[in-house]
Amino acid sequence: MLTQQENDELTQVGPGTPMGDVLRHYWYPVAFVRELEEFPVKEVRLLGENWAVFRTPSGEYGIVDERCPHRGASLTYGIVEDAGLRCGYHGWLFNTSGECVEILAEPDSSPKFRAGCGVRAGSAQALGGMVWVHVGDGPAPELPRYEAYVMNGYRDIGHSMLPCNWLQIMENAVDPYHVEALHGNYFEFIARQQGTPMPESFVANKHEKVAFDPFDHGIIKRRLLEGQSEDSDDWKIGHPLVFPYKMWVGGNGVYQMQIRVPVDDTHTWALFYTVHAPDGIEFGDDLPVVDYEYQWIDDHGRHIVDYIEGQDVMAWVTQGPVADRVNERITKSDVGILACRRMFKEAIGAVRRGEDPVAVVREPHDVIKLPLERSKFGRGAGFAIDWINDGSMRYSPIAEEMKQLHIDAAAAREDLGGS
Repeated sequence: MLTQQENDELTQVGPGTPMGDVLRHYWYPVAFVRELEEFPVKEVRLLGENWAVFRTPSGEYGIVDERCPHRGASLTYGIVEDAGLRCGYHGWLFNTSGECVEILAEPDSSPKFRAGCGVRAGSAQALGGMVWVHVGDGPAPELPRYEAYVMNGYRDIGHSMLPCNWLQIMENAVDPYHVEALHGNYFEFIARQQGTPMPESFVANKHEKVAFDPFDHGIIKRRLLEGQSEDSDDWKIGHPLVFPYKMWVGGNGVYQMQIRVPVDDTHTWALFYTVHAPDGIEFGDDLPVVDYEYQWIDDHGRHIVDYIEGQDVMAWVTQGPVADRVNERITKSDVGILACRRMFKEAIGAVRRGEDPVAVVREPHDVIKLPLERSKFGRGAGFAIDWINDGSMRYSPIAEEMKQLHIDAAAAREDLGGS
């Protein structure tokens, strides 16, 4: 368990808080590229602050404080021009660096005067169909080009705004035993109640042992399931928590970066960024990126728990807006959660010493490849199809097309894997 002060330090994300200072070292997705192509400015909330993100006609991205420094009107109702974002109220124009470059009512104002009229700004770039921003102080680090965002394949992004703190979602990423209980035993119970078959890929398998290994980008999670040898991918390779707010999962031609954007202390934008790229299929470079909202609450206000990520959302959200770690009862099976909290506390210490926390990338690079199991649970293409049918991807407008893609690829490889 933690003290209330310790829980506050790990969960609060606003400016000047210990974890808020850590989190401002990283880049975050805040919009889809197609949104700013459809309308060039959008209001976003990130790390407890409100921002205006925009795209100029020349394709340059920017992010500035939502409030105009003149009279406080919202810049999300501004006019996007080649030179930047102009406030709709009185026409003050700000470039992507936040500098005031023109005051409409005072065209003869001096650069010295305008220098005191700027707006706080961050950095913004497009990558993998999303607009990413950095809003911390000092020079922005490199935007990490993780494999998910640059690999060839069909991109399918499910997303939803969840009413809970980001940390209780991230702790789930290093809690392998919940797979056995929540996605196994509980899923079987729900399937019986509904009279539907239990997907073979998610039948409960007992964990023989687990391990958590820190590495340059977070923590590698390993598990050995009953009946597996230590040569299995689940143990030998594993998959990582990508510090501080992602998890890289998948295998069998379907790869997913789970992204948990800390909106504020009690809200998280939870995305499942999936790439379908099975062996046996050739892919072009410019395939469309599909985004959609997955459903987690039914018409009666009850959680939808007959699919994998819906079960996760239930567990995250029902812990409350911020999980009560003062009254929790930690046991031996929670070793991964303790490792996660230790890494976050170490990151707070690093920032206080003026150092970068783990997984901040300063060097230019082409792509960052992360460890990931090649064959998930030994199921071949059957795993990919089960995941589409019984995961958040079932809400995707291209779900049927993607299932056929995996079937065709498996046939080309002569490996249907139980599907």
